[in-house]
Amino acid sequence: MARASATLTITASPECVWQLIGGFNALPDWLPYISSSELCEGGRVRRLATPSGDVIVERLLAFDEANRSYSYAILEAPFPVTGYRSTLQVRPADDGQGACVDWSGEFTPAGVGDAEAERLFEGIYRDGLHALAAAFADSGPSAAS
Repeated sequence: MARASATLTITASPECVWQLIGGFNALPDWLPYISSSELCEGGRVRRLATPSGDVIVERLLAFDEANRSYSYAILEAPFPVTGYRSTLQVRPADDGQGACVDWSGEFTPAGVGDAEAERLFEGIYRDGLHALAAAFADSGPSAAS
């Protein structure tokens, strides 16, 4: 099983960051390569679309409001992996200044090597977290609340 992860500290409170990203249907609000999200199965499954028209279907596996995290599995996607499980979590930064966002996943590569699949998802996570940080940088001082 291969693994990938990215972590980034954002100069906003964990509560503020979680308010933006904590909804299972919220990816289009902060992730530029997801243009739409549609919930089905009572909110347990999301159907995502990319700007290029690719479809990604994911199932919510766990949601923990108190610890500001959720885990999900990919059911359908154009990625060279199977058995994909991921967790997105927001926690207080170690120095108490801002929020630390962790995005990690594990999966079995399909048709590619572990290193190639790990690089793919590390890039997705890293770029996504940088887009998230930019959303807070654009909102000015109120983001630190």
